[in-house]
Amino acid sequence: MRPVILALPKGRILDEAAAVFARAGHDLSPVLGDSRRLVHECGALRVLVLRSSDIGTYVAHGAADVGVAGSDVLDEDARDLLEPLDLGIGRCRMIVAERAGAPAADRAQAHLRVATKYPRTTRAYLHRKGITAEVIKLSGAIELGPLTGLCEWIVDITQTGETLRQNGLVEVDTVAPVSSRLVVNPARLKLDGDRLGALIDGLERALA
Repeated sequence: MRPVILALPKGRILDEAAAVFARAGHDLSPVLGDSRRLVHECGALRVLVLRSSDIGTYVAHGAADVGVAGSDVLDEDARDLLEPLDLGIGRCRMIVAERAGAPAADRAQAHLRVATKYPRTTRAYLHRKGITAEVIKLSGAIELGPLTGLCEWIVDITQTGETLRQNGLVEVDTVAPVSSRLVVNPARLKLDGDRLGALIDGLERALA
């Protein structure tokens, strides 16, 4: 029988996720010891180390049984995945920000443009608020948008707000709190319910 395949994101969340799994009795130290390898055998788990934006794709297509992904990515992708646990790690906020001293409200009659990595989530937020705006998708350097005249607002992730302050931006609103979730492929849960159920139960006890 093959190991349970777990997809974890690169970067800071990897360390935090490994600590949660350790409390549940799963030693993921091999994953932390070699940053170049992408597949690691960790006892009953085979761990894939991926970009956070790819976690949902691997789990949704059955290349991984379970994964750890931020709620920002999961909400944006809107895939058919189960989210049995909020792991309480990677906490931050998705926010709306604008250039300090140049509030978009002062230009209410102007065409409002919003730049973001999260167009689907941003459109849903604007709809809830009753705001009409053009949404511009960017992949990086979102903070440059208002500074260069590309847009009036940005929607992005922040933890402390320091990057915003250093770039002369201020928060306007909070779109949603963000944290990392355990995600499960529904079909794999039906086929391998005993092992995946035990994994979920162990993590839930560790979080408690």
